[in-house]
Amino acid sequence: MTYEMYGSLASWFHLLTPPKDYVETAASHVELFDLLSSRPVGTVLELGSGGGNNASHLKRRYAMTLTDRSTEMLATSRGLNPECEHIEGDMRTLRLGRTFDAVLIDDAISYMTTEEDLLAAMTTARVHLEPGCVAVFAPDETAEEYVPATEHGGEDGDDRAMRYFSWDDTPVGTTVRTVYVYVLRDASGVRVEHEIHTFGLFPLATWDGLIRRAGFEPHRRSIQHWQHPQTRQYIFAGVAI
Repeated sequence: MTYEMYGSLASWFHLLTPPKDYVETAASHVELFDLLSSRPVGTVLELGSGGGNNASHLKRRYAMTLTDRSTEMLATSRGLNPECEHIEGDMRTLRLGRTFDAVLIDDAISYMTTEEDLLAAMTTARVHLEPGCVAVFAPDETAEEYVPATEHGGEDGDDRAMRYFSWDDTPVGTTVRTVYVYVLRDASGVRVEHEIHTFGLFPLATWDGLIRRAGFEPHRRSIQHWQHPQTRQYIFAGVAI
């Protein structure tokens, strides 16, 4: 499925979620790489890199290879990270024929809505790593900690502005849907777009089990959820066996 925010609206992406908001997220990934990797990390493959927000911070420390299935999002990322390698590809099937010191799949992993897809993405991470190297997976939610939410936000740009509103539906099986409404203003006027995104929602045991099946020793870290201070968000990591 193609979502308009990652297609025809991709040039607006940094007004939806600006790179400056990813400082702490990128730092948490660095901590896990340093903690778990058996060797110094110099090269990182990011699967589902989107608009390149993580890479805008991580590239100061690592040589980044950024991959995404969306041509439009890669173009947006190139504008922010022209010095990084960009490759179009699906995280479930991508095979580059080389290895890296670490692999990152940030919140893009949340778009894996079945166990088969989630395992496929983890397997892609594993085939691009030598034993002892680390992959990090950072879903927005896990089944145990899920709390439906309503959000709003957006940014002003130099010659246009965006605001968004979103709310979550009731989970069904291993998925949950979120409705997004975008209000876009530029020289041509104001328009409103909307779409529904479907995300995976899996229990902690499923994450740990699939990480093992993909060829990793599983690890996880819990942090205070950015949106719900009363709940925890889990970041998963695997050390390649």
